[in-house]
Amino acid sequence: MTASHPRPSRQQQEGYIGLLFLLPWILGFLLFKAGPILAALGFSLTDFKMLSPESTRFIGLENYIRLIGDSNAGAGIFGSIGYFITTVPLQLAVALALAAIFTSDRLKNRRFLRTLFFMPSIISATAIFFVMIGLADPRTGWINKLFLEPLGLPPMQSLFSAMGFTILLMVMALWSIGPGFLILLSAMQAIPQEIYEAARVDGAGPVLRFVSITLPMISPAIFFTLVVNLTGVFGGAVLLDRGYLFSQSLSPMESYITSMMFDEGELGYASTLAWAMFVVTMSITIALFRSARKWVYFPEEERHDDL
Repeated sequence: MTASHPRPSRQQQEGYIGLLFLLPWILGFLLFKAGPILAALGFSLTDFKMLSPESTRFIGLENYIRLIGDSNAGAGIFGSIGYFITTVPLQLAVALALAAIFTSDRLKNRRFLRTLFFMPSIISATAIFFVMIGLADPRTGWINKLFLEPLGLPPMQSLFSAMGFTILLMVMALWSIGPGFLILLSAMQAIPQEIYEAARVDGAGPVLRFVSITLPMISPAIFFTLVVNLTGVFGGAVLLDRGYLFSQSLSPMESYITSMMFDEGELGYASTLAWAMFVVTMSITIALFRSARKWVYFPEEERHDDL
């Protein structure tokens, strides 16, 4: 008589399904990314130069000591943190506003408009960068030639002036809100309508329903979007993840890593910078996860506590 195995619970089944969906990414990470990440850690302990790899020496923590006194690295890290503080709240606010608009039954052609808002996010950052240069160049830019000059208005300032660069940051931040917008939209559409109906009966207006019902119910999606935008803003560090040969990132630290690696050829020190950026990103991510206990609503944990 064979022993009968207990059937997995629904929570276990959902865990297996989730792991199945994650399996392609896990395999890709182990096959293509884990090796370069560990190699970057090894390179950070050497004076590896790309033009003379045969003269590579093990120098221990010298690169990390150099990093402490590198004012450019410090400016890059704080600049990237400032970029995060500037752009991520803007991305989240606009994505929330769009998701709220798209949940309205009054909006027509929602499928077409949803696709239209998502499409810009699939265009590469490098292409967007050159498009912006073509638009805002003070001499040959399309904005000046097609709109400002015919109207007798003064030409737009250079894209690389203080105001121009600020505008570029805003546009680039809003250009890639498509994934976050869809995540928040899906979370809003999953909220039971009975909750809103009960709130209307109690006299709650649209703003109160959004603040008291919508935001708490979609807080897990907001948290997920926040973490994804965090890793996107900090760039994942060139040597640790993406490895762009031509990077036009607006993250100052990623640009400095790219310059040190490809312009100066100092792969060892660039690896040290990448790992420093990785530590900063992980520290902020851990802080976000710790703060999530206070403002993110997890209904699964509530059901578990009831049991």
